[in-house]
Amino acid sequence: MSVVTSSLSNDQQKKLLSLLGPVTLHLLYKATVHGFTAADFHSRCDKQGPTIIVAYNSTGFVFGAYTTKDYTQSGEDVIDKKAFLYSLNTPGKEPLKVVGVGEQCAFTDGATGPNYGALVFLPGDTPAFQSHQGTSFKFDEAAMHGKNLVLTEFEVYRAEVLGPMLPKPWRKNQWTAETKNRLAEIIQSYKPAIQTVQQARILLVGPVGAGKSSFFNSINSVFRGNMTCQAIAGTADKSVTTQFRTYTIKAGKGGKALPLILCDTMGLEEKADAGLDIEDLVSIYKGHLKDRYQFAPSNPLQLDAPGYRKVVTVSDMIHCVVYVVDTCKASILSQNMRDKFASIRKKTNQLGLPQILLMTKVDEACPLVANDLKNVYQSLYIQRKARELSESLGIPLSCVLPVKNYSDELELEQDTDILLFTAVQQMLNFADSFFENQELQTEGAHQQHASLTGIKSPRLTPE
Repeated sequence: MSVVTSSLSNDQQKKLLSLLGPVTLHLLYKATVHGFTAADFHSRCDKQGPTIIVAYNSTGFVFGAYTTKDYTQSGEDVIDKKAFLYSLNTPGKEPLKVVGVGEQCAFTDGATGPNYGALVFLPGDTPAFQSHQGTSFKFDEAAMHGKNLVLTEFEVYRAEVLGPMLPKPWRKNQWTAETKNRLAEIIQSYKPAIQTVQQARILLVGPVGAGKSSFFNSINSVFRGNMTCQAIAGTADKSVTTQFRTYTIKAGKGGKALPLILCDTMGLEEKADAGLDIEDLVSIYKGHLKDRYQFAPSNPLQLDAPGYRKVVTVSDMIHCVVYVVDTCKASILSQNMRDKFASIRKKTNQLGLPQILLMTKVDEACPLVANDLKNVYQSLYIQRKARELSESLGIPLSCVLPVKNYSDELELEQDTDILLFTAVQQMLNFADSFFENQELQTEGAHQQHASLTGIKSPRLTPE
């Protein structure tokens, strides 16, 4: 018996999994092998739990429907709040996802082909589908399937949730009030290794919508003791941040400034001439950009431009670079975006800057983590995503840190605070590595000068 194989490309499968989260896909039914009839469909797909339909038309569109409910041929309307329709044909963007409207039924569980109202598959046992705006799902037909109603293939997969959790955490962490207080004290009492520097400068870099501004707002909220929204955050296709911003964080309202500055940048975008310009990024690294510099991607910063700082000190430089990536989109980072990260990594390495990668939205990526944030280091899915990002972006796994930003909460939560504090502590540790390298470079230059002149030069002394 020949093996039945999926028609999904690797890229299409990654996009599909980005919609489904931590699941494995098992091919149940393939119409070109098993038949384009409702009976063929039900014989292989009934009572299989969560399933996803993958339809292919002759224009090359890949689209379908997901439900967590069983097909049983009950003849009843089935309500499923987690059901959605989707299309993978959105070049350069994440897949199109259409959720249901209100409490309307997701599909009619009849003896016919799958009937989602707006999409009806295998009508009259034919390799086709019907499309019309229903009450449950509303979408643009051109974007969903290109208005081509002829099917070349029709597959159904069982979406099996990954599990169980890892037998032991892949990182150790203590989820206690004592841990939170200890981390807060370490951050507040931190002193840079170079005496002339008062605050470590941490730069956040990442794609539009990854959560850079939200990370700052979250850290600021924790130390303030209540929710704040100082940095503008959003979910637009284009970067909400249009200026270079440097944010000082205070312990409590009107309290003492913390020994770190979080710097926010314009987001990275797919197109080469859009989003943050890499040459501007180098200027930021070297300390040349002043706070509130207005980015202009088509016109990188010039030496005589307003906002250019000609004379810089170690205090003005960036001391640690933090890449920020949405965990939900880890598998579908485009090649253009990967190439941008590679170019940035090359520039960053040349300047000797330590680098960290933040995985944001871990709760949205994995239901186990959404249920209890303490599961973040026991989630097999989150561990896999961390390894995937480590390999694809060239960041050591030890430098990949999962976090959850505050988004819709009104109250602070201890477990969220601990993950955020852990990330900040690592940033400060990495900044110290930069300072120590600066000392060694300065000491080497002084020694070389002394050997040529016979004058002994003083060494920078850490506090």
